[in-house]
Amino acid sequence: MKGIILFGHGARNAEWAEPFHRIRAAILARDPGLPVELGFLELMRPTFAEAVDGLTARGVTEIVVVPVFMAAGSHVKKDLPQMAADAMARHPGLAIELAAPVGEVPAVIDAMACHALDITGNAVAAR
Repeated sequence: MKGIILFGHGARNAEWAEPFHRIRAAILARDPGLPVELGFLELMRPTFAEAVDGLTARGVTEIVVVPVFMAAGSHVKKDLPQMAADAMARHPGLAIELAAPVGEVPAVIDAMACHALDITGNAVAAR
């Protein structure tokens, strides 16, 4: 079974994670049976390791990690691959795939451009 981890940095303010919860809810609205967890690098829970453990406890054997970051900095390029390797070592038979950060996905970039144009009153130019 395949599952998803929405991976974020984490913050001291609990409200910071609200968009992650909305993304998870949007995924589940489209596919209610898909195991989806949040996982944070620091300052928030569940941690990445806790998210992996939760998914594997539900029978997930393949995890796609979606970094909810604007770009691939050191947390995505260095920390995340190491955490994924550690998780696969803890859970023999588990496969983890690391997706591109959402901020680098063309459809997301287009949506942000449309949003910027919409709020400036130039929505026609975006379409």
